[in-house]
Amino acid sequence: MAKRVRPGAMAPAAPALFRDVRIPALFVVLWSTGFIGARLGLPHAGPLTFLALRYGLAAGLLVLVAIATRAPWPRRPAEIGHYAVAGLLVHGIYLGGVFIGISLGVEAGVSALIVGLQPLLTAALAGVLLGERVTPRQWAGLALGLSGVALILARKLGQGPGDTLGSLACVAALLGITAGTLYQKRYCARMDLRTGSVVQFAAAGAATAPLALLFEDTHIDWNGEFVFALFWLVVVLSLGAVSLLYLLIRRGAAAQVASLFFLVPPCTALIAWPLFGETLGPAAIAGMGLTALGVAMASRGPKRSDRDPGDW
Repeated sequence: MAKRVRPGAMAPAAPALFRDVRIPALFVVLWSTGFIGARLGLPHAGPLTFLALRYGLAAGLLVLVAIATRAPWPRRPAEIGHYAVAGLLVHGIYLGGVFIGISLGVEAGVSALIVGLQPLLTAALAGVLLGERVTPRQWAGLALGLSGVALILARKLGQGPGDTLGSLACVAALLGITAGTLYQKRYCARMDLRTGSVVQFAAAGAATAPLALLFEDTHIDWNGEFVFALFWLVVVLSLGAVSLLYLLIRRGAAAQVASLFFLVPPCTALIAWPLFGETLGPAAIAGMGLTALGVAMASRGPKRSDRDPGDW
């Protein structure tokens, strides 16, 4: 007979989402396609114009979903404010930084490596801000994962970091996704993924659209490649992958979730190989092995609550 847990008691064992690797694996694959979508779409629209359109479409679709499913809307101003801040960090600053960096000439691989520092930065801050305990094994796994990412992208790094402003934009993206992960975990753990995400995309769009009008001509080349990239980034990334990210943040430690981002560069490389003919050398293959081992080590954290109330 299963052992009952008293109300309010900590449930034993690690988070269920990390015992079952299917959901983290699906998140990594979907998130990795973001660089592919950006590469397809950015030649046909400015980065801020592209993102403003993406945010607007994602928010509109989620409004329809929320109405159809009668999802509860946030009512307290403080609650709405927290959702908006998280949206600005995760969507506005992170995606804005990556898209601007790539558009200014920073290679996708270099951008991925800069953002790939997120797990180490998140782990360092999670203990201070969230009271999470990061074990020596997790630190070793995070360091191993970063080493694997560096091996994978070694050839691209030799070609230079690209435009200075583009590199700074990628650093801003790194700070945005790190702060967004911690903020989402701290203040938005009970957020309904349908209505809360509407607030987040709306906040990101409200900040991005004026900047697009000020600094870009907002011209869009509406061809098949751009339409496919936009559809993919809105439906698969903004709705699918982001929802999985928030589920993982809700049910796992911030450092555990962040470690999954080490798998994004190798997964992106595997996807880009058949699509764009980008080849993988022995160092990249060895790096994939190190990265996988590092994530496996970092994902095994201390025992935590198995489930947070308010899941959708």
